[in-house]
Amino acid sequence: MKKNILTSIMIMAMCFVMAGCGVQKSEELDTYKTNMSNFYDKLAYYDNAINSIDTSSEGAKAELLGYLDEMNEEYKKMAEYEIPDQFSGISDIAKEAADYMQMANEFYHQAYDGDFDEDSEALASQYYQRANSRAHVILQVLHGEVPSGEGVTVTTEESYQFSTVATSSEE
Repeated sequence: MKKNILTSIMIMAMCFVMAGCGVQKSEELDTYKTNMSNFYDKLAYYDNAINSIDTSSEGAKAELLGYLDEMNEEYKKMAEYEIPDQFSGISDIAKEAADYMQMANEFYHQAYDGDFDEDSEALASQYYQRANSRAHVILQVLHGEVPSGEGVTVTTEESYQFSTVATSSEE
């Protein structure tokens, strides 16, 4: 009788532990999705703010650089979010996006701090586009879509099932 009760208690405890793991995974996923939703909301805000700058105003450069600094900080935070296992494939992309935004921000500062530097602005624009294209790929993945776009290559798990090394009978 005691063995049955002890066994039942152990089974119930294991069920609670296993159920708790599922809740934790779900909480991690929910937290990540919430963080990323906030990230995209902030990107939209900065996009609108940058596009609303009066380019003829005396403070336009400073205003632009300020928004870019803030956007760069958001990219840094985004890259530091703990990525749940369900989205582990985007961890490198998130880091790349943050790195490209950092480079864009640096080159925009070189372009607009002091005398205008056209080459720095061109580089900044390229890095900015790369950061945003990676952010777009992440968004596609979060929405359950297969990422697409210029320079995007999708490798599925099935691709790893093929051997690329010739066996002695194939040689």
